[in-house]
Amino acid sequence: MKKVYGSAAEALDGVLRDGMLIAAGGFGLCGIPELLLQAIKEDGAKDLTFASNNAGVDDFGIGILLQTRQVKKMISSYVGENAEFMRQYLSGELELEFNPQGTLAERMRAAGHGIPGFYTKTGVGTVIAEGKEHKDFPTGPDGEDETYILEQGIFADLSIVKAWKADETGNLVFRKTARNFNPPAAMCGKVCVAEVEEIVPTGSLDPDTIHLPGIYVHRLIQGEHEKRIEQRTIREA
Repeated sequence: MKKVYGSAAEALDGVLRDGMLIAAGGFGLCGIPELLLQAIKEDGAKDLTFASNNAGVDDFGIGILLQTRQVKKMISSYVGENAEFMRQYLSGELELEFNPQGTLAERMRAAGHGIPGFYTKTGVGTVIAEGKEHKDFPTGPDGEDETYILEQGIFADLSIVKAWKADETGNLVFRKTARNFNPPAAMCGKVCVAEVEEIVPTGSLDPDTIHLPGIYVHRLIQGEHEKRIEQRTIREA
């Protein structure tokens, strides 16, 4: 099966549509699938819901789709660093579903393993728990009951992720912080499109270095990527 495509637009052809739920990798400005996000912007698909740790900044990452009003809803754990995100949310133009960071990662990972829901203590007694099923389990230090809430897996229509290296079958290797949300985001989509810095021949990757098996990846592109720094702090000479 052919997995390698010539461009981001080609890789999204026949997959992208209005109203999709898209899981996007990235953490801050690290590991953002910037080429695929730019292709979504140019396609003009609208009313999109994104499940992503954050929305990048105003002119990078999902922020470029907020500027063009292509995003209807964000499922996120962090909304800082993006003034347009904040403005649209506070003005009621953008729906926002807040998730604790670990809960968001697990919702993606769970769906990738076919698990529709799981219980967690995170968020109990807060607005995060409102409207969710509560259940007690005997998990206290002395076996006493503790309350958990039910969180649902995120089964996305499309996953877009950024990796460092891939082989032609889609086995992916991530670098450092980019490994945080990209693997679970890749796993939870019905279709996963990955952009990478380098595609190497099949069989050339050490199996012990592969972070995500190619079974999860349906389409691949190789491209040049910008190395952004979110907050640059330097000392005076």
